[in-house]
Amino acid sequence: MLIDSHCHLDKIDLTPYQNDFSKFMQAATEQNIEQMLCISIDLEAYPAMFELIEPYKNISLSVGVHPNVTEGQDPSADELIELAANPRVIAIGETGLDYFRSEGDLTWQHERFANHIQAAKQTQKPLIVHTREAKEDTLRILKEQNAQEVGGVIHCFTEDWDFAQQAMDLNFYISFSGIVSFKNAHAVHDAAKKVPSDRYLIETDSPYLAPVPFRGKPNYPMYVKQVAQHVADLRGVSVEVVEKQANENFKRLFKGA
Repeated sequence: MLIDSHCHLDKIDLTPYQNDFSKFMQAATEQNIEQMLCISIDLEAYPAMFELIEPYKNISLSVGVHPNVTEGQDPSADELIELAANPRVIAIGETGLDYFRSEGDLTWQHERFANHIQAAKQTQKPLIVHTREAKEDTLRILKEQNAQEVGGVIHCFTEDWDFAQQAMDLNFYISFSGIVSFKNAHAVHDAAKKVPSDRYLIETDSPYLAPVPFRGKPNYPMYVKQVAQHVADLRGVSVEVVEKQANENFKRLFKGA
């Protein structure tokens, strides 16, 4: 059985499933997807996302606002805490820093990140951290805000082994996405080989970043199997070992799952 630790189910392409979410869920079950964590990126879409997944007890939620979102509500820590009181919410985020898509004075990103960290500490729910071309500031803010008190995961890992080690020292797990299957992702390959077995997760980030052999096409949680296979190949173990370990790690980190 497989767990997709990071997906955006309200954004996937349902065309192959007659635009019927229930048919997608049936297909996911048939392909041994045991559990999914559906990730929030803005609060405007959150009520509809909650309504979509509410009937399915094997789907958990996060609550948060992505660092690239510039329109809509920018939540305070108290607002995040209130939303996270729902037991279906098992994590805060996705949050973090992104200097690739945002330019200029990014103090607002830093403040948003800090608010999410405070909400995570208050609720004792782990953080889901996005970082892109901002590794120094990401680590600095995590340290300044004492994020190690609650920990979490660096999702869709794209950095190097040094960053991974520093993140793990701050009580964070490392999550590998379809990027681990890309031939030129050498730093990610290196990290996938070296991360201790009790500190990694696997994810799809669907509908984005489909793994080989689906690269360039819409991504689905079922493709987490391909992510697991590539991690297994890099580590020189069976895919069953990676699946079992990743599942155990997910349930240890997300205690409400």
